[in-house]
Amino acid sequence: MIENRNTILAVILSGLVLIAWQYLYNIPQMEKQRAAQQAELAQKQAANPATTAPGATPTPGTTPTAPAQQAGAPTTPATPAAAAPVQPRPTVIAASPRVKIETPSISGSIALTGARIDDVALVKFRETVDPKSPAIELFSPSGTKEPFYAEFGFVPSAGSTVKMPTKDTVWTQEGTGALTPAKPVTLTWNNGQGLTFKRTISIDDKYLFTIKDDVSNVGDAPVTLYPFGLISRHGVPPVSGYYILHEGLIGVLGEKGLQEYGYKAIDEAKAVEFKVTNAWLGITDKYWAGTLLPSPKANVQARFSSNLVGTLRTYQTDYLLDPLTVAIGGTATTTTNLFAGAKENAVVDTYDRQLSLNKFDRLIDWGWFYFITKPMFFLIDWFFHIVGNFGVAILAVTVLVKLVFFPLASKSYASMAKMKAVQPQLAALKDKYPDDKVKQQQEMMEIYKKEKINPIAGCLPILIQIPVFFSLYKVLFVTIEMRHAPFFGWIRDLSAPDPTNLFNLFGLLAFDPTQLPVLGYYLHLGIWPIIMGITMWVQMKLNPTPPDPTQKMIFDWMPLIFTFMLAGFPAGLVIYWAWNNLLSVLQQGYIMNKNGAKIELFDNIRSTFAGSKKTT
Repeated sequence: MIENRNTILAVILSGLVLIAWQYLYNIPQMEKQRAAQQAELAQKQAANPATTAPGATPTPGTTPTAPAQQAGAPTTPATPAAAAPVQPRPTVIAASPRVKIETPSISGSIALTGARIDDVALVKFRETVDPKSPAIELFSPSGTKEPFYAEFGFVPSAGSTVKMPTKDTVWTQEGTGALTPAKPVTLTWNNGQGLTFKRTISIDDKYLFTIKDDVSNVGDAPVTLYPFGLISRHGVPPVSGYYILHEGLIGVLGEKGLQEYGYKAIDEAKAVEFKVTNAWLGITDKYWAGTLLPSPKANVQARFSSNLVGTLRTYQTDYLLDPLTVAIGGTATTTTNLFAGAKENAVVDTYDRQLSLNKFDRLIDWGWFYFITKPMFFLIDWFFHIVGNFGVAILAVTVLVKLVFFPLASKSYASMAKMKAVQPQLAALKDKYPDDKVKQQQEMMEIYKKEKINPIAGCLPILIQIPVFFSLYKVLFVTIEMRHAPFFGWIRDLSAPDPTNLFNLFGLLAFDPTQLPVLGYYLHLGIWPIIMGITMWVQMKLNPTPPDPTQKMIFDWMPLIFTFMLAGFPAGLVIYWAWNNLLSVLQQGYIMNKNGAKIELFDNIRSTFAGSKKTT
C-alpha cells in the first residue's frame, strides 16, 4: 500500500511541479518576451517607418521558397519587398476606391485596386464585454499597422508575356451597390491583349466568400493561366502563448493531415511546401481565422512561408492550381472560397459539410483529446440552449458527469470508508511490530484482503476528474462561444479570470495589485478562486488524515497552492472546480454514511483550528 500511495503522490507532485512551472515561470517569461518584442518592433518602426508595412503581391517569378513545379510552369506567387508608410486604418481605406461589404456578420470593403479582400470587421464581436466597444477587425489593408488580407488571381505559364492583373490593377465594378448576401458584385479588367477578366464575388450571411473568375479570350492565341490564392499577414500578431492553443499557419493538406506552424516555427523553416488534393489552409488566431478553401477535388500546390521584408516579418499561406487553357474565342472559369470570420463551431461544421471539406472543424483547436473535448462542448452548448447561461450549463454538466460516474465513485468512496474504519487496526500493528516494517506490511495487506479494501480506490475519482477537467479547460479556453459569456454578478466573461482581487479588498482600494512589477503577476486572487480553495480544503478534511507527516503537510498545503495556481485560470473553470468539490463532499458524505463510516469533517476542521493533531 505504501508503495502505491507514494507512487500516486509522486505523480500528483510531478503534475503540481509542471503546472507551477508553467504558471509561475513560463507564462511570465512569455509575457516579458512579448513585451520586449513589441517594444523592439515599436523602436524599429519609429526609426524606419518606410519599411513597416510592405505591400505583398502575387507576382510571377522565381523564389527559393517556391513549391516544386511541373516543367514550364510558373512558381507560386512570391512576396517581394515593397514599402509603404504606416497610416491609420480609416485613412488607408478611404484613400482607394472600394466596394462596401454589408452582411449581418461582416462589415468592410473590397479594394478595387488589386481586388483584394482586405477590410473585414466582425460586427457581432467586440473588443471588450462593453457592447459599445469597437468591432473586431480581422483583415486590414497594406499601409496599416497590421496588414492582413486575401488575394486571388492568375500567373501565366513560364516565358509568357501576357499581362496579368496585379496588386496595382484597378478593376471596374459592374453596376453599383454593396456586396450583400442577396447581391454579388462583379469586377472586370481588360488586359489590352485580348483577355477580359471577370470576377464575381458573393458572400453568405456568415463568413464565407465565393470568388468566381471567368477569363475570356478574343486574342489570336490560346493562353494558359495558373489560378492562385493567398492570405498574407505582416508582422507577428499578439498571441496567447499557451502550449495548449495553436495560433499561426494552419491547414489540413490531403493525406498529410493537419499541419500547424506557429510563427516562430515557420520563421525557422522559412517555407514548407505540399502537393496534395482535398486541402484547405490559412492563418488562425485564437478566435478568428482567414482560410483559403479551394475545391476539394483540385490538385493544390500549397505553401506556408515566412519572409523578412525590411525589418518586418511577412507570413503567407498560398496555393497554385492546375493550369487553365483559354482557347481563342473561349472562356475558362475557376471558383474558390474564402473563410474570413469567427471560429463558431456550428458555422465551421456547416461549411465542413456543405463544401465537403477535409476536417475543416479542426480549424478550432480541439487538441489531441478531440474525442472528449468536442463532445464536452456539445453537451455544454446543449444545456446552454435550455438554460440560457453558459455558467449554469457548466454546473448542469458537472452534475451529469457526477451521475454517470456515480457507481464507480460509490465503490471508491466505499473503499475509503472501509479504510477509515480499519484505521485503529492499522495503528495497532505499529505497536505490535514496532521494528518490523515487513511484518507490518504483511499484516496490513491481510486486513485489506479480509475487509475487501482496495487501497488505491480512493484515487479513482481524481483520475476520472482529470480528463473532464482538461476537456472543460480546453472548451473554455478555445471556443468563441465562451468568449464574453456572462455568469452572474461580477463574472461577465467566463473565459477570463475572476476580475475581483483580495489584495485590493475586492475593489475598495483604488489600485490594481496585478500591475505591480514582477510581483503583480502573482497577486491575482479573486472571490471564486478563494471559494474554490475553501471547497477543496473542506474536501480534504473529509478524508482520513494521512499517517505520514510529510504527506499530511502536502495535503494540508495543496488547497492553498491550487487556489493561487487557478486564480489566473478562466472563471468558468474555477467555478466548475468549486462546484465539483462541493458535489464531491456531498457525495462522499452520503456514501460514507451509507457504509457506516463516521464522518469526521467537523472534528477535523475543529482540530485544525485548535492546532491539535488528530489521532485515530
